[in-house]
Amino acid sequence: MKLIDIGVNLIDHSFDNERDDVINRAMLAGVSKLILSPIGLDDSLASVKYALAYNENSHCTLYSKIGMHPHNAKNWQSESMEQLRDLAQDKAYKDIIVALGECGLDYNRDFSPRDMQRLSFTKQAELAAELSLPLFLHVRDAFEDFSAILNEHIKNLKAAVIHCFTGTGSELDHYLSLGCYIGITGWICDEKRGKSLRELIKNIPPERLMLETDAPFLYPKDLPGNKKNEPCNLVHIASKVAEILGKDTLILAEETYRNSLSFFGIVE
Repeated sequence: MKLIDIGVNLIDHSFDNERDDVINRAMLAGVSKLILSPIGLDDSLASVKYALAYNENSHCTLYSKIGMHPHNAKNWQSESMEQLRDLAQDKAYKDIIVALGECGLDYNRDFSPRDMQRLSFTKQAELAAELSLPLFLHVRDAFEDFSAILNEHIKNLKAAVIHCFTGTGSELDHYLSLGCYIGITGWICDEKRGKSLRELIKNIPPERLMLETDAPFLYPKDLPGNKKNEPCNLVHIASKVAEILGKDTLILAEETYRNSLSFFGIVE
């Protein structure tokens, strides 16, 4: 079985002393490719540098997005777009950078002013269209504003995925109508919070589904303890999703693996 974790916050400080070990555990479990998720400009550079260095000495292939998370949108400046463009066009990282993001809107925590979130999201959508890179999207309690911006730019985008989908049925229908992919995390393993999602996932076409851990966050609630999440837990998430869909786990793994390769433009 081969899996791709499309959302790993590997540059998070909680992994500072064990990144290589985390990757090795993922490989042993069958998670052969990781798509890293930086949260800001400094993280973006650190992420692509780490991926490049690791790939030179390992069979496990790391890829990375670059962008600014809505929590950090308050740091968006006039030169931020140019900095991201320069990084995306740096030939040293041409095989590493596979998407823009994680970007979008988060009105749940409001760690950044909402006007700055909308500006950062809009600019990154414009840049993704310009560079022909897919968008990795974050949305919490902001569907109206989020969908307005997405609707405006979707026709120009190469592709888009709704990361860690936890929304309503009508929201899912809207995203699918736009041709978006849907990312599913260990949220679906939570008996209480994931109840609605376990029904809605049946409405996601197989060719639009991808899997992620969002490690070190969203540790699957049905696993023992309350630990830091890791990419190796993607195997458990895949098994849970397959069970809900009444599908063999190997078939689901093959489908989501193929979807992820296609979405991120990864050639094996």
